[in-house]
Amino acid sequence: MTKENIVLSKVEAAFNQESGIKDPSTAIPYIIVDNFPKLGLFTALRFLEWVSENPDGVISLPTGKTPEHFIKWTQYILENWNSKKIESLREKYGLKGVKKPELKGLQFVQIDEFYPISSSQHNSFNHYVTNLYIKGFGLNPDKALLINSDEIPLAEGKHFSEIFPDYNVDLSLRYRECKTTSEQLQQQSIFMIDSWCSNYERRIRGKGGIGFFLGGIGPDGHIAFNTRGSDEYSSTRLTSTNFETQAVAAGDLGGIEISSKRQVITIGLETITYNPDAVAIIIAAGEAKAELVKQSLENPVVNIYPATVLNKLKNSRFYITEGAASRLSDVVSHYFHSGEWTQEKTEKAVLDICKKLNKYGHRIVKDDLQADTFCKLIPDVSDNTVQSVIDTISEKIEKGMKHEENQIFLHTGPHHDDILLGILPYISTHLQDSTNKFHFSVLTSGFNAVTNKFVIDVLHDTKKLLDANRIQMVNYPDFFEVGFKFKWDKDVYHYLTNLAANDSLELKRGLCHRVTRALTEIYEVKTREHLRDTINEVLTVLKNSYDGEKDPPKVQKLKGMIREFEEELVWAHFGTQVKNVEHMRLGFYKGDIFTEMPEKKRDVAPILNLLKEVNPTVLSLAFDPEGSGPDTHYKVLQAIAEALREWQKEKDLSDLRIWGYRNVWYRFNPAEANVVVPVSLNAMASLDALFSNCYLSQVDASFPSYELNGKFSALSQKIWVDQLKDLQLLLGKDFFYQNTHPRIRSSHGLIFLKEMSVGEFLKHARELEKSTEGIL
Repeated sequence: MTKENIVLSKVEAAFNQESGIKDPSTAIPYIIVDNFPKLGLFTALRFLEWVSENPDGVISLPTGKTPEHFIKWTQYILENWNSKKIESLREKYGLKGVKKPELKGLQFVQIDEFYPISSSQHNSFNHYVTNLYIKGFGLNPDKALLINSDEIPLAEGKHFSEIFPDYNVDLSLRYRECKTTSEQLQQQSIFMIDSWCSNYERRIRGKGGIGFFLGGIGPDGHIAFNTRGSDEYSSTRLTSTNFETQAVAAGDLGGIEISSKRQVITIGLETITYNPDAVAIIIAAGEAKAELVKQSLENPVVNIYPATVLNKLKNSRFYITEGAASRLSDVVSHYFHSGEWTQEKTEKAVLDICKKLNKYGHRIVKDDLQADTFCKLIPDVSDNTVQSVIDTISEKIEKGMKHEENQIFLHTGPHHDDILLGILPYISTHLQDSTNKFHFSVLTSGFNAVTNKFVIDVLHDTKKLLDANRIQMVNYPDFFEVGFKFKWDKDVYHYLTNLAANDSLELKRGLCHRVTRALTEIYEVKTREHLRDTINEVLTVLKNSYDGEKDPPKVQKLKGMIREFEEELVWAHFGTQVKNVEHMRLGFYKGDIFTEMPEKKRDVAPILNLLKEVNPTVLSLAFDPEGSGPDTHYKVLQAIAEALREWQKEKDLSDLRIWGYRNVWYRFNPAEANVVVPVSLNAMASLDALFSNCYLSQVDASFPSYELNGKFSALSQKIWVDQLKDLQLLLGKDFFYQNTHPRIRSSHGLIFLKEMSVGEFLKHARELEKSTEGIL
C-alpha cells in the first residue's frame, strides 16, 4: 500500500482536520482524537457513513470494553438522527444530507469466542454480540455468522460438557496418540471443530470477505485472538492463547486459573485482509497502548506485531487517542518542533539521548546534543545543558524526601490496593508524624476482584468455626440486633496481633469474624441457626454459578466487604482506625460489561461530602485521565474532579495540593513527574509483606496484570526498579551509592508523582457532562 492510494472518507477528513498530525508518515494512516469518548463518536460516525454506502455489507465488530463508546454513540445517533444536536454533529463531521442508514441488511460476522463456553453465559462473546449488536443495532440474526459453542458438532453428537467435562481442550491430541477412550472422543471432536472452523472461513469468503472490520489491540498486539507470532496467512481456527491475552481474559472468565486453560476460536489475519477493499479500523486509547501502536504502525508486515498485516489493505486505519499516539515518531517530532520550548521538553530530550546512546549523563557532551534530532533544538544548548537536567531531577528527588507535618491527608483509590501499590513508600514516612491526620477512601466496592473459590473457602471455614463455637461473639444476646455493628476495630486488631504471633488458625478466625458481621448485616441474620442457613444459601449460589458470572447484589456486597476488611488491615499497620478508612461504594460500579458513567447525585455528591468533612490539605488520586488502566480509574477521576469543581464554588482551594499517582496500570515519564520518591529495599519488603498479609483475596493473583504473572506487589517493585534504572543512566550510579543522604544511598527504586494545584488538575480532567457526551 502506498500513500498515493490513500483516500480519507468525509468523516475521516473532518476528524483529521482536528488531529495534531494531519499527514502521517506511516503506511497505514492514523487519526488522533483527544479522548476515549470522542474515539467512540468518531468510530460510530465512520461506521454509519460506511453503512450508508454499503447497506448490505459484511461487518465484523469487536467485543470487550474497548467499543463501549462506539456502541453507545451508534445507538444514540441512530435514535436521534434528525434531532438538531445530531444534525449539527453530522454536518460538522461529514454526514450532512446523508439519509439515516438502515442496518437490517448488514451481514454480521462474529470475530472470536472462548471455547468451550455456553452461549447463554453473559460473559460469552456470542451473548455479547447477540445483545449489543444483533439486538442493539437492529441487525437481522438470519444474516449473521455466529460462533456458538453449544451448536458446534462434536463426536457422537455429544455436547462439549460431555466431551470436555473439565472445559480443558488438549490441542496436543491433534498430533499425539490417544491414551484413553475419552481422549479418542476428544481428538475426534477437535478435528470436527477444525472442520467447522474451515467451513466458517469458507462462508465468510463466500460473502466476498469482511467489508468493515473494527477491532481493538491487545496487550501483546493481538487483533481478534491472533496473538503475537500469528501467521499473516492464518484463517479461522481453534487455537490457544498466550499469558498476556489470558490475563486480560481473566476478568471475563473469573480468574487466570480458568482463562489459562480455555482455548479460543478466532478468525485469522487473512480472514481480515481477504477482501482487498475492506475498511479495517483498529481503535486504541491510552498511553499503555502507545508502544504497541508505534510498532504496529511503523513496521512492515511482521508476525510479532499482528496488526501490521493491515499494511495489505488500502482502507486500513488506526483511530487513536493522544496517549496511544504519544510514542509515534511523527507525534514525538511534532511535540518537540511545535509550540514554545519548555523545561519538560529539555528533560525528555536529554533523558532520551542517554538511552539512545546508552551513555551516562556526565558523559554526554555538547557535540552529542547538537548531533541529536531533538537535543539540538534545546535553546542555548551547551556543555552545561545535561547538568541543568541533572540538577532539576535532583530537585525532584529532594522534593520526594520533604518532611510533611501538620497536614490533613485524604488518600483515595479507585480500587482496594491502588493506594498501597501507588505510593506506600512515600506516605509511610508521613504516617509516622503524629502532627499529620490521615483518611483513606476507596471509591468502588471492588467485588469483581474476589473469586468465587476464595469466598467458598472462607465460608466453609466460617461454618466450621461456628459449629465449633469458635465465633463466640454470636453468643451475645444482642449480637444479631445491634452487636454486630460494633468493635470492627477489634476484628482488625485481633487479626494483626495473630499475624505478629504467626498463628495461622487465629488469622483465619479473624477473617471469619468479619465475614460473620458482613453476613449478618447484608442478609439481616437474626439467629445463630439463621446464620448457618445463610452460609449454606450463599455457598449454593456460588457453587451453582459459572465462572465469571455476574453475582447477585448481596454476594457482590459480601465480596466487597471482604475487600474493605483487607484495606482496613493495611492502614491499621500504621495505627489508622476503621473510622478513617472510608468505603464509598460508588453506585456506578455494578459489575456490568460497561461500567456506568458517574452521576452527580449518586456518585459525585458522596465525594463532595467527604471532602467537606475531611477538609484535606493534600488529596491523592490515581491520575489516569485517558483511561489507560481499568475504566474505573478513568471514571473515578472524573467523579473526583467534578466534586472539586463543586467544592471550589464555596471554598478557596488554592492551598489544596493534589498528588497524582500511577501504579501497575500506567506510568509517568520522569519529565512529566515533579516529585521523585526514593524507595529502599526495606520499603519494597514492607510493600510485599503488607500486600501478602492483608490482601488475602489477591495473593493468588487470579486477576494479574498482563505484564507479570504474579502478585501486583511484585509488579510495583519491578516498575520502581525500572524507573530507577531510567534515571540512573542520567544521574550515574555514584549519584546514588555515594550520595550524602542515606535515603538516596539506600534507594533501589523510584516512584514518580505529579503534584498539582486544583486548577492544574482540573485542566487534565474533563467535565463530567462533556465526558458523557463525548463532545468538547
